[in-house]
Amino acid sequence: MTARAKPLFAANWKMFKGPLEAEEFAGNFSSLYAAHPDRRVAFFPPAISLEAFVRATEQRPDLEAGIQDVHEEVDGAHTGAISALMAAQVGLTWALAGHSERRREFGDDDALVSAKVCRILDAGLKPIVCIGETLEEREAGMLSEVLERQIRAVLASVDGEPLTWAYEPVWAIGTGLTASPDDAGEAHEIVREAIRGGGGGELADSAVILYGGSVKPGNIEQLMAVPGVDGVLVGGASLDPETFASICACPIGVR
Repeated sequence: MTARAKPLFAANWKMFKGPLEAEEFAGNFSSLYAAHPDRRVAFFPPAISLEAFVRATEQRPDLEAGIQDVHEEVDGAHTGAISALMAAQVGLTWALAGHSERRREFGDDDALVSAKVCRILDAGLKPIVCIGETLEEREAGMLSEVLERQIRAVLASVDGEPLTWAYEPVWAIGTGLTASPDDAGEAHEIVREAIRGGGGGELADSAVILYGGSVKPGNIEQLMAVPGVDGVLVGGASLDPETFASICACPIGVR
């Protein structure tokens, strides 16, 4: 991570919290977490709750927001879909692409994820590209192969754009299992080297790589101490304002 990049603490709420709950959370979290100039905090509420969350955090410019998914087209007859340009109009900063649940439940393959990343960038938003292996792939010794394939597919489409990545071992999402520091360090090194191989040294050195997978207050300091871990993408533990405030305020040391 470059000296200019600040650690990022990102909350993915998945299909939880409607607009009223999002507004209540924003108020509670704002009272529990004071702005830290040495880090960034971003929230990914459900699309229907984004506008309420953005309004509720108007006085907290340190709290950024993003959309969990966008359509791969700019516009068109796609009932129920949301384009990246629409998301940008709400005042968002970020957008997720390729989360394992999107890949598994909705069939988002590498080509589709790459197309979505392009639309996100075109709309002026910052993508967080999610990558990771299943337990079966890890046990089969395919960790490097899977991560390199997912990364190269995106890099081939974005022409040297700096990106934020989230390594999420699929077997550690919502299971209570967490990659060991050695596991996380190994995977993050593979990610950075794959970026280097596909986009060059400057792109690799500037990449921000998050860890996601059963992050909680009890393991956040250990994870943030792993070389190459530049922040976290938090699921279940981000749904409680006190718990997530504790995660976001963790000591991060000199990076």
